[in-house]
Amino acid sequence: MIPIYIGYDPRESRVLDVARWSAYRRTSTPLQIQPLVLKELEAQGIMKRPMVVRDGKLWCPISEAPMATEFAISRFAIPFVRQGGWAMFCDCDVLFLKDPAKLLDLVDPSYAIMAVKHQQRESEAVKMDGQTQTFYRRKNWSSVVLWNLDHPSNKRLTNEMLNTWPGRDLHAFKWLEDHEIGELPLAWNYLVGASASELDPADVSLAHYTLGGPWFAGWSGATQWDELWSREESILRAFEEQAVQIPA
Repeated sequence: MIPIYIGYDPRESRVLDVARWSAYRRTSTPLQIQPLVLKELEAQGIMKRPMVVRDGKLWCPISEAPMATEFAISRFAIPFVRQGGWAMFCDCDVLFLKDPAKLLDLVDPSYAIMAVKHQQRESEAVKMDGQTQTFYRRKNWSSVVLWNLDHPSNKRLTNEMLNTWPGRDLHAFKWLEDHEIGELPLAWNYLVGASASELDPADVSLAHYTLGGPWFAGWSGATQWDELWSREESILRAFEEQAVQIPA
């Protein structure tokens, strides 16, 4: 199975728990899931970028722009964390609604990465937690990525680029040409409330709550997607409570 790296932010640790649980609950084969923790990458000397807090929000001095999460840039460290093979990255605010093993049917070694090629709508001015959207080429493609770590084009991405390029250039996969990026079906990164095409939950493999979800205090959403996430969290909570009651 393709190893899965999930972005970690301490402010959304429960969201990551639910994402990981949703994958384990639906898989048909053993999974290797690894949270991508910024502090660990810094300790390994992979990530060296400055990060500060301005007005209570994360800020990247290199990009001169806000960062929605700690893993805004660290997702691009995967080629330096793992050598060879395929690897998947996804944001933590996702639900796996279909078997992750089905990704194996989609991989194409002719591509350096594979992603859903979203077209951002100009009306999307605000994202999760009320933060302002930033517009750039290949917007949202980096939120779910299949990395072909053996592809020679990914060798162009150096550790210096990782630590000095503005975030918008990394998120646009500036080191890759268009023909080096393969396309995944929308179902594998369905942007809840933001995708240009509406899909029924039954047709979605991975739902991405890019605009936020029920884990936010004061969240006003009450859609079927909110219910899906809340139900998944409830099932996980019941499992955790049952596990605690089982004698060691």
